[in-house]
Amino acid sequence: MRILIIEDEHKIAQSLKKGLTQESYAVDLSFDGEEGLELALSGEFDLIILDRLLPKIDGLTLCQKVRAEGVHTPILMLTAKGQIQDRVEGLNAGADDYLAKPFAFEELLARIRALKRRPADSVADILELADLTLNTSDLEVKRNKKPIKLSAKEFALLEYLLRHKNKIVTKEQIISHVWNYDSDVLPNTVEVYIGYLRSKIDKPFNGLKLVQTIRGFGYKIGDK
Repeated sequence: MRILIIEDEHKIAQSLKKGLTQESYAVDLSFDGEEGLELALSGEFDLIILDRLLPKIDGLTLCQKVRAEGVHTPILMLTAKGQIQDRVEGLNAGADDYLAKPFAFEELLARIRALKRRPADSVADILELADLTLNTSDLEVKRNKKPIKLSAKEFALLEYLLRHKNKIVTKEQIISHVWNYDSDVLPNTVEVYIGYLRSKIDKPFNGLKLVQTIRGFGYKIGDK
């Protein structure tokens, strides 16, 4: 996972980079809003940690410009301001989460992991593929208009696959997005849950088999 930190306080920025690098993240730094905006618009990052008070372009404006350009990279906003109105302004500007200084590094890690698990296109409530539909609002899954009962983990796996429909995803990608960071999950666990999905959304129906194994690479759900 590649993270961009936009923070004008060099000591804080370097400290964050050191800690995140030790957690196996790739980290780039920017110390002002102008350069930070240019990097953020490159689309090369999986997460942006953004300070609210920056020289040249402030964090709120930067966030708004990034969203206006259609960049949906998750943004975690850091600030010395912790009042409710300040948090609301940050979220309304397009930030995905908000953390007030001073903060514990463990909490920052927890929020990064939560954002990492959040699908980039999470604004979509209904996901569809062929005659299969998944509704994230009411947790309902149907195929050929017939309801399908899934466990919470099966639902999360199906949602992740559908958000990447017709694309190959590896076991490692599935584990990092569907299971909690601290879960002790083995690669064969993914195989087991893929089997559960097949038995519920494919086997009872005579139509197209949607869940596919791409040997040597991973899995995909698709109609192609």
